[in-house]
Amino acid sequence: MKYRKLGKNGPDVSVIGFGTWAIGGGGWASAWGEQDDALSIESVRVALDAGVTFYDTAAVYGLGHSEEVLGRAIGSDRHKVILATKCGLVWDERNTIARSGAYESILREAEASLKRLGTDYIDLYQMHWPAEDASQEETMRAMDKLVQDGKIRHVGMSNYTVEQLERSLTVRHVDSLQPPYSILRPAVEQQVLPFCQQHGIGVVAYSPLTSGLLSGNYTYDTKFSEDDWRSRNKAHTGEGLRQNVDKAERLKAIAARFDLTLPQLAVAYVLAHPALTSALVGVRKPSHITGILPAADVTLDEATLVEIRGIAAE
Repeated sequence: MKYRKLGKNGPDVSVIGFGTWAIGGGGWASAWGEQDDALSIESVRVALDAGVTFYDTAAVYGLGHSEEVLGRAIGSDRHKVILATKCGLVWDERNTIARSGAYESILREAEASLKRLGTDYIDLYQMHWPAEDASQEETMRAMDKLVQDGKIRHVGMSNYTVEQLERSLTVRHVDSLQPPYSILRPAVEQQVLPFCQQHGIGVVAYSPLTSGLLSGNYTYDTKFSEDDWRSRNKAHTGEGLRQNVDKAERLKAIAARFDLTLPQLAVAYVLAHPALTSALVGVRKPSHITGILPAADVTLDEATLVEIRGIAAE
């Protein structure tokens, strides 16, 4: 495993991060089926043994369940890991989810996450999505308060634009950004990643496999159930799916030249960008993490990167 510093002030983290959306089970993760907690815990233990130190979760994953399972899985090895979670998506007694970045809401969410995770501090606390009820400045004041109180150590944002990052930076430094980034979703290369480089903000990419499109498992005939969000997504249906399957087949040929699988190539591409700190891989079972680990040691030359970008742009 290799490690990189998270921005200019953050800790060293493994370049492969463990994503825990699916281990929350149900809700948004239901497209992957129900998850077994024992298998989730085994996956975390396998990752720890492989040198993975970065574990990313969120309060909303399974409405708290992912945090609880991850906390149990890490157990007495808490000192060995960089534990990241997210706030800003809250739910009511009917499990209706809403965005909130209000000062008091952020403080309450942090206390709840600390309890579920079974820890007295969070290494990286991230605003999940831009708030609908508060300014970026108000959200950052709450984050800064949590840092001052010793309850969190570093502050991150997820799904923020450059403008939203700029407003956050007027209050305190942003240690990391978590954007969607992949071969098939390269938009952040234009403005967001250069901005993060310029300001010493670490970048943790999520969905490097573009929600399965770069898994190598899809065909023209792939269908998703009606309760799966991908059944309503243009990239995963109809002509969009056909084009992406064609691109995946061409990318497989490049992967084969390096003796890699397509998912390994996809993660290696993301990690090749100089702004990147870590790539998050969604894990439901041990093979999901062990199968991607070789990507940490891959160096793609510039000609290959250009070739990959050319395929994605068509």
